[in-house]
Amino acid sequence: MDDAQLARTLEFLRAAERLKTTRRSGYTSAGDPESVAEHTWRVCLMALVLHDASPGLDVARLLKICIVHDLGEAVNGDVPAPEQARRLAEDPAAAKSADERRDLVALVAPLPAAQRDEIVALWDEYEAAQTPEARMAKALDKLETILQHTQGANPPDFDYAFNLGYGRRFTAAPDAIARLRAALDADTERRARERPVD
Repeated sequence: MDDAQLARTLEFLRAAERLKTTRRSGYTSAGDPESVAEHTWRVCLMALVLHDASPGLDVARLLKICIVHDLGEAVNGDVPAPEQARRLAEDPAAAKSADERRDLVALVAPLPAAQRDEIVALWDEYEAAQTPEARMAKALDKLETILQHTQGANPPDFDYAFNLGYGRRFTAAPDAIARLRAALDADTERRARERPVD
């Protein structure tokens, strides 16, 4: 790697650092707003410990997909799932994915063409959810979100009911993922019951 390419790689890595301060709608157990980077880290950790729930997965590819699945959010931030659902109900053409893909392409622009193409292709694979690795990444993304909501110090008006339907089509199989989803749904229902009443 020559000096010019090293400088462009650093430009990309510096821009990607924004994921550390890009906030999501969830809260940590300490009550702090969760960052996209924190979410992505645990999605990757889940891939590491749960990949054998679906035998035959290419674990390296799964981890790569998990790493890049929210990378575009470094540019214009995260759109919470309930807000995405509201926007789609109002305008079926208002999918978040087109904006996020555009942001991803801009973010990876400093990288060499082969690296840019690989990252965008991994993101496209995730969005299409046609390969076993992409389907598992989708499942883990949804499950991590629900898991965080079951252990976060959420505000009193937190909408637990939304999580009971969130990402269901991605978490119905394989069996271990479906059972994990059932456990998280039970935790979600418990958190909803425990919510303070005004």
